Order: sequence, then structure tokens, then C-alpha cells
Amino acid sequence: MNTIQAICTPQLEILHRGKVRDSFRIDAATRLLVVSDRISAFDRVLETPVPMKGEVLSRLSNWWFGKTADLIPNHVIRAVDPAATLVREVEPIRIEMVVRGYLTGSMGRAYEQGARTFCGAAVPDGLKPNARFPQPLVTPTTKEKSDREISPAEIVSEGWTTAERYAQMKEAALRLFERGTRLLAEKGLILVDTKYEFGLLDGRLVLIDEIHTPDSSRMWDRAAYDRDPLKVEAHDKEYVRAWLRQNRQGGEYPAALPDEVVRETTRRYLEIHERVTGEKLEVSTENPRARLARNLFREGLIRDGFVAIVMGSKADLGHANQMKAVLESFGIFADLRVVSAHKNGEDIAPLLAGYDAAIEPGAILAVAGLSNGLGGALAANSCLPVISCPPFKDGTDLLLNLNSSLMMPSQVPAMTVVRPKEAALAALRALNLPRLKDLFRAEIAAMKDGLRRDDREVREATRA
Repeated sequence: MNTIQAICTPQLEILHRGKVRDSFRIDAATRLLVVSDRISAFDRVLETPVPMKGEVLSRLSNWWFGKTADLIPNHVIRAVDPAATLVREVEPIRIEMVVRGYLTGSMGRAYEQGARTFCGAAVPDGLKPNARFPQPLVTPTTKEKSDREISPAEIVSEGWTTAERYAQMKEAALRLFERGTRLLAEKGLILVDTKYEFGLLDGRLVLIDEIHTPDSSRMWDRAAYDRDPLKVEAHDKEYVRAWLRQNRQGGEYPAALPDEVVRETTRRYLEIHERVTGEKLEVSTENPRARLARNLFREGLIRDGFVAIVMGSKADLGHANQMKAVLESFGIFADLRVVSAHKNGEDIAPLLAGYDAAIEPGAILAVAGLSNGLGGALAANSCLPVISCPPFKDGTDLLLNLNSSLMMPSQVPAMTVVRPKEAALAALRALNLPRLKDLFRAEIAAMKDGLRRDDREVREATRA
């Protein structure tokens, strides 16, 4: 099944690549938040993506943002794809407000080992596993490389936020937890624990990130809990954590999930989405990366294709700009870069990694003269079509050096076009976009009509 594991596009500036979410800059006030199918556990992103996971998290979060907007404003502007949302740019507060309604999870395990104080909150003796607290507890953690439990006093003393702001966050978190508890109870579910994140927008506290998803929350079936609190099964990511704990070897958790665990995880995420929202999601055969690219293009956030113009040196900029002008006249994004095959060839692989993983169609134009090693190096390491267009100074330069662009080793499919306009047009055709094919068909028809018109005029003139 297709997945969104890493979201790449040369058209948007990447701001942050988190464990699950990727953020891109749209403008100074707006960013694009894309939820991938990556799954993390125990402060580590697993190698195995989970199909549909990103869509479920994105849809669920947006559903909950709508259901809680009267309690606290949030950063959502609008969804632009099942897995992508435009959000307002805010100043994040690097504290996760974890609210717990039951003694379970890591807190339950620590309690069994004798711990009675959590993030400054005291828990009484005598509680049984999975017992409900009389009142929900707030146990904040820091957002660092490894999350760290922290008390309210430490939050203030370490400068994470002010005492007044923390009190506001705590009040908002408890109100959100109460709303989530009530709405999920109507679905026969228990909101066991969850986390909320906040930020500041023009000095005002707003809710950000995600809310009440299987990644951020623990949920139980009410009927199952009432039958046996000790055997209740979680409807969340705990299924994956449990499998990892059961298969831990030598103190290390597995780096990847087997196919059957991935399939079951997808099933569980789809089930909880339907149960919470009442909407059943169908598993599509469409590539979600292609869908995302199409939707971002429709929203005017990216163009429908790109061509990277890779130059051997800045001296080639004039030649590259001729091609850039042609590309942009057809509404295609041109990305100009400088890398030398001979002088810093080690930079070619990371450069191509982003292009090859891009969600939208792309092609590469290589601009390097004399001994053109750049076109071959790019073609040997990229899955995109590569067209060399060396900046020949004159006819002599062309005759002496053209062969270095034409003759490539085996399995190095670099093409060569001598003139910059035609090279740009070749790259546009390589994109194979329906929109461009329609334009080219019209241009070809006009060219043919023009030639036939010229033929008639010449024949008429000679017969006069």
C-alpha cells in the first residue's frame, strides 16, 4: 500500500521535520503542516510507515479542532489535503501538557515500582492498575530530543514559560480533556490520557499540533473496561508499543514492524477514526504523494512540476537564466543550484535525494562546460531525467567539448541538447504533464498551420 514517509518538494522551504509531522513555510504568517505515515515509539521513528496513518491523524485533529474552538482558539486555517493543513504561524511553547484520567502506561509502571509523585503531583497509595483518578492529573513534559517530566515550578525556574502562562495552559488542558471525555463517552470510549500543545499568536494562547488522536491519546472501550479493567485493550498507538516491548532483544527495540503488525495498526487507526467521527475512510489505491502534489497545486501553493538547473559554477548563471525564463513562461518552478562534479561531487547525492523524493514531477538540466562530468554524475545518481546543456562559448568550443556530454558510460542515461531554449523545452516535455501536453499539441498544430500557410503563399506568388 502507498504511504507518505517523507514529504519533499523543492518549491517550499522546510521549517521542521518532526517525528511524524513536516512543516513548510508558505509565508511569514502561514505554514503548511503535513502529517506523514511515519510512526514513532520510545523517542524513535520506526523504519516502517503505516498506510493511512497520516490521513487519520490529520482528519481526526481537524475534527477535534472544530469541536473545541469555542474553548480555545487554534492554529488551523483550513485543510488542503486529507493529510495536510494550512495553519497560522505561532510561537510554540515547548511544553507538552499531559492530562491523565487513569493510572496506566508509563505512570502505572512507575507507580508499581513505588513512585508516588509525578511532575509535582502527588498520587495516593492503594490504587489498582488502570484505576480512575478522582480528578484528572496534569503531568507536563518538555519537548526536547528526549521528553522529560517536569514540575510546574521547574517549568518557571527553567524559563520554559511564566507561572501565569502555565496556569492558563493547565486550565485550557483540563477544559479540553473534559470536552474530549464527554464527547468520547457518547461514542462508548474512554479518554484515558492525552497531551496538548500550545503556542502564542499575537500574545494570545492557541492550541496547536494535534488533539485526541491515536498518537497523542490513549483510549479504551467503555464496555470492555467495565467488564475487566485489567484486560482492557487500547484503541491507540499502545498496540505498537506493546509489540515493541514484547520483541525487545538485548535492551533494544526492533527498528521496524512486520507486515501483519502494520496492517493491524492501519485497521485500528481507521476503526478509531470511524468510531469517533462517524465517517468511514476507504483505503485508496491512489499514491498519496501524487494526491498531495495535485491538491497543493490546486490550492496555488506549488506549481505542478519543477526543473532543477544544476550549474557547475556561478559563471554559468547567464546560460541557466535563459532556460529558467522558458520554464517559468510555462508555469513550471525552476530551482537553480551550483555543484561541481569534480570539486565537490560529494554534495551531489544529498542534492539529488531531495529531488528524487519530491512529491511533484521533476527533471534536471545540467549546465557544465569543458569536460562535462556533471551531467553524467547527475544521471548516474538520480531517478529523474537529466538533460545536459553545456554553455559553449563558440563553435570551436562546441566541437572540442561536445563529445564529453554525448558519450556516457553504460547505465548513465544523460541526454544532451545544445541550445538553452530547446533544452528547457525538452525538460518540459520530460515532465509529461497533461497541461503541458495540451499546450505543446496546440503549438505543434500552429507551427504546422503556419508552414502550410507559407506553402500556399509561396505557391501563389510563383504562379502570379
